Amino acid sequence: MSKKKTFLSLLVILGFFISGSTYLQKSPFIDIGNRREIFVDRYLLDTLNGVNLTAHIPRDEGPVIYFDQPWESKTPAYITILHDGEGDIYRAYYRGNHKHADGKVRENTCYAESKDGITWTKPNLGLIEFNGSKNNNIILDETPLTHNFSPFIDKNPKTPKDQKFKAFAGTDRSGLIPFVSADGIHWKKMKTEPVITDGLLDSQNVAFWSESEQQYVCYFRSWTGTEDWGYRSISRAVSPDFINWSKSEEMSYGNTPFEHIYTQQTSPYFRAPHIYIAIGSRFIPHRQILKKEELERLKVDPSQHKGLSEPILMSSRGGNVYERTFMEAYIPPAQGKNHWSARTNYPSLNVVPTEPGLMSLYVNQDYAQPTGHLRRYSIRLDGFSSLKAPYEGGYLVTKPFRFSGRKLEINYSTSAVGEIRIGIEDAQGKVIAGYSMLDCDEIVGNEISRIVEWDDKADLSQIARGPVRLRIYMRDANLYSIRFL
Repeated sequence: MSKKKTFLSLLVILGFFISGSTYLQKSPFIDIGNRREIFVDRYLLDTLNGVNLTAHIPRDEGPVIYFDQPWESKTPAYITILHDGEGDIYRAYYRGNHKHADGKVRENTCYAESKDGITWTKPNLGLIEFNGSKNNNIILDETPLTHNFSPFIDKNPKTPKDQKFKAFAGTDRSGLIPFVSADGIHWKKMKTEPVITDGLLDSQNVAFWSESEQQYVCYFRSWTGTEDWGYRSISRAVSPDFINWSKSEEMSYGNTPFEHIYTQQTSPYFRAPHIYIAIGSRFIPHRQILKKEELERLKVDPSQHKGLSEPILMSSRGGNVYERTFMEAYIPPAQGKNHWSARTNYPSLNVVPTEPGLMSLYVNQDYAQPTGHLRRYSIRLDGFSSLKAPYEGGYLVTKPFRFSGRKLEINYSTSAVGEIRIGIEDAQGKVIAGYSMLDCDEIVGNEISRIVEWDDKADLSQIARGPVRLRIYMRDANLYSIRFL
């Protein structure tokens, strides 16, 4: 029996009809152009049968930075990781503290660098004095702005070179103060007065230039409910110039229960910047599983005995909506009692490319403990989640969309017995001649980039004008992303 006949028999068993189905189009088609679409939400999905959206837990790659210098802190929260693609430099910004001449302990902002995102160094910058010496990696020393200094690389094409880096810093005591830098190390205030003052602001308040929205956006800590009852939440404001900001708007979370969101870490995904990935921290304030003597044995700061936290995965495509497709923990707390004290497992801001085919995110572990450190986790490119089919197989159908390009690229993996086949239909579900799943060359393997072919032909230029649907059969396989080139 031929491969195509074998495939056809599988579809019959599934009750899946090659000829397609008739759809009642209830809304205008989507225009995805040549943007990469990753599967963290149901934006492009119409029908799933035997296929599920599945999140993938990142792989623990071990510690990369220990916070062990006298000017650093056991509570180095609100860490930011930046990847400067032009110079291939990775930068880390984190909170430290040290004692001033007046005897008071105050917070500072520290800086580390890496050439690969894996091995990190703490350069002696000579900027801020500590114990009579500037031989340290402190870049900022101004309370309360050092509590949550959060920088980004400004991708606005109109940005002057001397403003390549921008940042927000401050709490509700100060409001958010805008900073600017040419090199990411030497910073100055754009204004001495705050430009955002609403919200609680005592967490990591993140901003970036949105390529898809063509404006600056800022996500910051707020509160939903009343003083006596409510949840830590997130609000959003927008700006054309990083100085003049709109009235804030509280984010919504769809039809999901309220939870305490302590950090949200929202940023454009570097391979699909129209999709914002938010690997934030869910906080359970009153849960404590370690006994007092266990916490004391770990030398946990007494102020951090109560409460648990863990990374979660959310996404957004702009506006005041987060999609919480996956409610389970994205990185569940690990074995070992050191992972179960308050506020440990805080994810850092940004996911960055590292090794070939992989990207990395970083999590603050052993918070408020002498062993506090930053830990690296790796993920497949586009692999926050996927469309996943079991051994028995299944299929999905997309919503109608327009695209630009001549070829379809996919990021996928199958088992040795698995496969993927892709058919192209018109908006009403009628198969386009020459592009059925039976015409599709069998897709088996594990590749970040694979061009789909139909009878050894990949050219789609003749059908790029009209809205189409993809009908995809999968068996023991994952589909991470699609893109038309």
